[in-house]
Amino acid sequence: MSWAQVEGRNLVAVILAAGQGKRMKSELPKVLHRVGGIPMVELVVRAANEAGADQIVVVVGRGANLVREALGDGVAYAVQEQPLGTGNAAACARDQASGARNILVLCGDTPLVTGETLRRLGEAHREGRAAATILTAISDDPTGYGRVIRGDDGKVRRIVEDADANPAEKAVREINAGIYVFQAAGFWEALEEVRPNNAQGEYYLTDCIAGLVAKGLPVAAHPVDDPLEVEGVNNPDQLAAAEGRVKRRGKLDA
Repeated sequence: MSWAQVEGRNLVAVILAAGQGKRMKSELPKVLHRVGGIPMVELVVRAANEAGADQIVVVVGRGANLVREALGDGVAYAVQEQPLGTGNAAACARDQASGARNILVLCGDTPLVTGETLRRLGEAHREGRAAATILTAISDDPTGYGRVIRGDDGKVRRIVEDADANPAEKAVREINAGIYVFQAAGFWEALEEVRPNNAQGEYYLTDCIAGLVAKGLPVAAHPVDDPLEVEGVNNPDQLAAAEGRVKRRGKLDA
């Protein structure tokens, strides 16, 4: 069953595209750097559409007008006025996503993610009847990524960001890809309870996971087939690597 076969706005995709991207060493907003000749955020929008999103909300910040010019009127926009973290960015989209039953959260700097992967994530979420389903990957070098922490029973307990992880947590190879499906009602409530009690002083979207678990709500993890598909682009070297992977995958339609 596809998302579109369910009556109403069953799935709204929220794309986080407000990051400043300082490591790109460019005045251009990070998500507008091109991979295969196409702005990264546009590739993510395409994947969300292919997955069957009923609406797409792009959260913008610095360079908002440039992002709007690039994407046009085919998506809705929410503005993050200050860079207070991913949790705050997602919360900025609440009004535009009102009425949705499920929220697909994506990052605007993962240009290689495919609609097929997002569709499979959605299927896993529906079949598992979870409050949240996280897209995860097994990485030989998880440095920089949030770690998925499981209990002795194998169930997801929380996500710990790299900057806040202790040595044992840093050794975990299962990483958070930064892509999730949430049941909307529980998601907005969990966001309201997030606090900036971390090394960055930011509101982490990932803290929603521990919040849902604390309420006894089920959280599932769905592994991606190819970890390279969900690698983020944060600097020029990673941008070049993504470009090379696109060329190997095949030409994109501009």
